[in-house]
Amino acid sequence: MKKLYIILTLTSLISCSTTKSGTQEMTTDSTYGYSKENPIKVGGDVNGPANERNFLSSLSGPNGEAIWFERSGSCCSFETRNSSFGMGMLDRYKVTYEGKKDTLVLYLNMYDKAKLKAPLGFKFKQ
Repeated sequence: MKKLYIILTLTSLISCSTTKSGTQEMTTDSTYGYSKENPIKVGGDVNGPANERNFLSSLSGPNGEAIWFERSGSCCSFETRNSSFGMGMLDRYKVTYEGKKDTLVLYLNMYDKAKLKAPLGFKFKQ
């Protein structure tokens, strides 16, 4: 199985709210992004996949480490008015960074939009 890891090089175009890191913020909610019940809502039915990649590319490890991510499939159907079908699926991404021994799974919702925050264990690039 061919794995494609993307080194994050894009700067963030996202503004958020909770704990500030520069002008962007990190969440204090341990379920944000780590739970299918509390996915990261990047919004944009048409640009959804690009929004997901842009969001992930805006993150770094807790000490500024480069991160790598790989989409590992979709799961978890839900109703949404922001899809032409009235339903959406969450995307799962495997994420790790330099020095991290394990891989984390983040859940992203490309249909609905909310204020974006860096999940616990990550921060926005500066």
